[in-house]
Amino acid sequence: MISEVGLSEVQIFLDYASVFIFALTGALVASRGQLDIVGFIFFAVLTAVGGGTVRDLLLGREVIFWVARPNLILAAVAAALIVFLTAHRLESRYRTLLWLDALALAVAVPAGVDFAIGAGYGAIIVAMAGVITASAGGLMRDVISNEVPLVLKQGELYLTAAFGGAITVLALDRLGFPHGWGLIACGAVTFGLRAGSMVWGWQLPVYKRRAPKVQPGVDPRDP
Repeated sequence: MISEVGLSEVQIFLDYASVFIFALTGALVASRGQLDIVGFIFFAVLTAVGGGTVRDLLLGREVIFWVARPNLILAAVAAALIVFLTAHRLESRYRTLLWLDALALAVAVPAGVDFAIGAGYGAIIVAMAGVITASAGGLMRDVISNEVPLVLKQGELYLTAAFGGAITVLALDRLGFPHGWGLIACGAVTFGLRAGSMVWGWQLPVYKRRAPKVQPGVDPRDP
């Protein structure tokens, strides 16, 4: 079984931080649904490890990261218990959820990118690994809770923010900057884009359907 031996301190920190913060968001969703403690733990663990699990399966990793390091599950359970005991004190659980999710995104993208770079993958796979690690768990959380997924909300910079962060670290690595600084910049760009979307309404152009042109002599009601 793979343990934390042989992993860099950066990888270990990013994995634990990503798991813990995403678990907080999953537990907050459970609190909004007024679930019991088991429901809190289910949503916390699902959200925390979902993205990394999909990434590891797609990249053919021999042992899924949380199977190799079960303490990550304990971190997610701890986050669920914290939210279960304190969620009622929050003025707006949804607003807190959004900001925690943005922070988790800013940690998970560097975590996925760092893993893929360490495994020797090229730029496209590295970027995809960062995006999948950061988005798949939250997507599962929102779908199961019957919410419109944050990653698909109209005009939201979510996947774009994740791609922006991944591209940042790849560019800085190519330019010869220390890898650690590249990961920090990755997180900062990701969080900055996501926060800008929430606070100032930054968004990409949205497709707007246009009425079809009516040709002379053609009834527009005809199929």
